[in-house]
Amino acid sequence: MPTIFGREPAVILGFLSAALQLLTAFVLPLTSDQVGALNAVAAAAVGVWTAAVTRAADGGSSIQSAVLGFAQAGITLALVFGLSLSDEQTASIMAFVAMGVSMFVRQVSSPKTLRPVR
Repeated sequence: MPTIFGREPAVILGFLSAALQLLTAFVLPLTSDQVGALNAVAAAAVGVWTAAVTRAADGGSSIQSAVLGFAQAGITLALVFGLSLSDEQTASIMAFVAMGVSMFVRQVSSPKTLRPVR
């Protein structure tokens, strides 16, 4: 299992969540929706990191899914903090991210071996 600073990703996420709760209680006037969106982005970021570290095993498909999940979490975060996007704009952003990731993630497929015809 890959680690972050010698700790499992779940422990790091728990610490980040607790730190955000502490900041919200004493410093930041955030709503529960905003805190939830920030936690979702943190979880998605750790997911991208984990997928990047382990991507050799699956040929890159997990990194692609993780980046798309991170983009969705980012859009949700922006919407929760007041950005106004239509459904068409959101879909366009996600399509752009999907194509961008597809350009940079190597697609691995096994070549078929050709057998001579007799």
